[in-house]
Amino acid sequence: MTGHKTLKMGLIAAALIAGAASTSWAQPVAGTTTLGVAATEVQAVATGWSLKKSVLGKSVYNEEGKSVGKIDDVIVAPDKAVSYAIIGAGGFLGMGKHDVAIPVNQFRVENNKITLPGATKDALKALPKFEYAKK
Repeated sequence: MTGHKTLKMGLIAAALIAGAASTSWAQPVAGTTTLGVAATEVQAVATGWSLKKSVLGKSVYNEEGKSVGKIDDVIVAPDKAVSYAIIGAGGFLGMGKHDVAIPVNQFRVENNKITLPGATKDALKALPKFEYAKK
């Protein structure tokens, strides 16, 4: 599997795991509730791809090897599909940071680095600022 496919598959798998609490994959039994994963599924989860270890907080590079930001978050859409990574661009020590949403399919994994072809710090700063919905 290529690095790009691995990144996309990992993010999709993480979205499915995140949605598991609200979606019952097993047939319900009267008087019981399915919670968590079955013992037979634990190995599959344990060998899966961790967003915390492999994506969140990692630097994003352009194809020239220059850092253009860090992945601060991954957005799981209401339909439980991973749609966007939130990149913190610019700023110093969190001051003046400009968060932007980048579609997951635009990333590549090359030489164990997450890359965003064509990205520069200025190009990311020029994108609309991402802000979380106020609840």
